[in-house]
Amino acid sequence: METYLVGGAVRDELLGLPPGDRDWVVVGATPQRMLDAGFKAVGRDFPVFLHPDTGEEHALARTERKSSRGHRGFVVDADPSVTLEEDLQRRDFTINAIARDAHGNLVDPYGGVDDIERRILRHVGPAFAEDPLRVLRAGRFMARFAPLGFSVAPETMALMRQMTASGELDTLVPERVWQELRKALAAPRPSAFLATLHACGALAAILPEVDALYGVPQRAEYHPEVDTGVHQQLVSDMAARLAPGDDLIGFAALTHDLGKALTPEHVLPKHIGHEGAGLKPLAALCERLKIPFEHRRLAEAVCREHLNVHRLAELRDATVHELLERCDAFRRPERVARIAVTCEADKRGRLGNEDADYPQGPELRRLHAAALAVNARDLAIGEELSGPQVGEALRKARIAAIGGARTLRAGERD
Repeated sequence: METYLVGGAVRDELLGLPPGDRDWVVVGATPQRMLDAGFKAVGRDFPVFLHPDTGEEHALARTERKSSRGHRGFVVDADPSVTLEEDLQRRDFTINAIARDAHGNLVDPYGGVDDIERRILRHVGPAFAEDPLRVLRAGRFMARFAPLGFSVAPETMALMRQMTASGELDTLVPERVWQELRKALAAPRPSAFLATLHACGALAAILPEVDALYGVPQRAEYHPEVDTGVHQQLVSDMAARLAPGDDLIGFAALTHDLGKALTPEHVLPKHIGHEGAGLKPLAALCERLKIPFEHRRLAEAVCREHLNVHRLAELRDATVHELLERCDAFRRPERVARIAVTCEADKRGRLGNEDADYPQGPELRRLHAAALAVNARDLAIGEELSGPQVGEALRKARIAAIGGARTLRAGERD
């Protein structure tokens, strides 16, 4: 029985990245031998065990044979005779098919070390085409590694196009699509995920509402990049820059402009009312991929309100209060800061606007804090207020607080 460190731990070490979870492959063992050694069995689809001391995952070396459509349509063979090279051959990319033995020596039968040095994402072999989820993983790895200079090998991109054209991506369950999308949105460069999947046709298969933005023109005086799809990539990257690792903000940024794909051609390049128009495709996307509740609610608020936040200084005090109420800002106060950041990402996600100031963000948070400080219980002291009267008194007091905060800020500027 021999044990090897494999996958991301080896790859990230060679890239000089901080170590993450460590996964191990065990060659020459049986499930019973692992149990006898004190390991705990946890694998449902294939033999995986937790180390009795470290808790790290140890999987028996295995091969896989395609048995039906989809990413779960495989027959697994974890016989003790399966070699390390056979196990590595079933992996997705060469950079993930490198192992390190107990003596620190690398085992690299498929050229992963060379591809790391050349910054190439390349599939290991023909078996890559058997699992449609790997197309999304390619995009997700690009979202993480594009800042390091990685690109997809031409032959891998060609294979991904074939896989997309075959319709295999239609077999992916929503939960797995969301898992890959969520990780990509939390990565340093989500635009690389979008660009990679758009280039092979997969974006139209899994996110048709986003793919439809490519080629849609915008007014150049506001959007020098013109193409709405390019704008979306810039916004997603800006969101990752402003809120690293926050997939809530990442999803709201991704879906804020979906309505622009529905603008009638005779109106272009203007997009009048695209905020409201975007709510229907957003709802369809969320239903299809089973998007979590808070992600959906934040995305709806940003889609509907981002132009209002941009012109915050022009809004009346009562209109600001209405905006906050529509966003459920008094029951979910944490939502306001995320709305502010996402709107800033939209404003700065434009060519030449990357380092622009966005005073609307701090101002929205400040006005919200002023209104939030008003307490209904304090208003009712010494007065016979009940029911709707309390709500109306609270509304007026909060609007007054917003006005007072604005007057105070104007006085500070004077």
